[in-house]
Amino acid sequence: MGVVTEMVYAYAGKVLLAIFFLVVGLTVVKKISTLIAEQMDKSKMDQSLKSFLVPLVRILLQVMLIISIASMLGAEMTSFVAVLGAMSFAIGLALQGSLANFAGGVLILILKPFKVGDYIEAAGHAGTVKDIQVFYTVLNTPDNRKIIVPNANLSNSSAVNYSAYTTRRVDFKFGVGYGADIRQVKQILQRIADEHPLVMKDPAPMIVLGEHGDSAVVFYFRVWCQAEDYWTIYFDMMERVKEAFDEDGISIPYPQMDVHLQNHPG
Repeated sequence: MGVVTEMVYAYAGKVLLAIFFLVVGLTVVKKISTLIAEQMDKSKMDQSLKSFLVPLVRILLQVMLIISIASMLGAEMTSFVAVLGAMSFAIGLALQGSLANFAGGVLILILKPFKVGDYIEAAGHAGTVKDIQVFYTVLNTPDNRKIIVPNANLSNSSAVNYSAYTTRRVDFKFGVGYGADIRQVKQILQRIADEHPLVMKDPAPMIVLGEHGDSAVVFYFRVWCQAEDYWTIYFDMMERVKEAFDEDGISIPYPQMDVHLQNHPG
């Protein structure tokens, strides 16, 4: 009993001290986590990133607290750290793809190459960004399909953000017959641009003869508009130009080929 009593006295103080530091440490970790969350709110950090980083920081601080308390109780730290390192390495290998997606998600949420609501084309997909999560980004296609793209793919490939700017240029090519009057065609296109309420005056529309095709001369017709009016302008112009050309007798030729036959004496 004497040996047991001595052991109780010897370790009771350490255990009580460890419990005290555990309670105080957990309280401090909670306060630190709260302060970090408040600072993230002030910096207007993305909510998805905040909801992942705050618990991660809290877990890391708790692990450090437990290691410190284990050291106070006399645990062999070299072996403890070695086991912890091996476990971390094994977990890292098992979650290699997930960690790459996480790193990509962090980069996207911090650098913000696009945001929710933008229409993008990246990693072989195109659609409106519906949600940016830590591991995946959700796109919604124009025909209402849901595409879930790993963030590692998005962060390691080029991306086109069609919603990055408030204005966009709409480009057209209209072919007319070689017999058409160039000035007349330009006047028609200019009139259509001037009459359309969604076409911007500045920058001014551009109308130039751009190509001598095989069966037609091709005019480049480029107008500027608000980004949200892009497709309205596109379809309106296609219809209005065809109607105007028909009214003014401007032909839009079909592709054609001249074939010359020669008779050779047998």
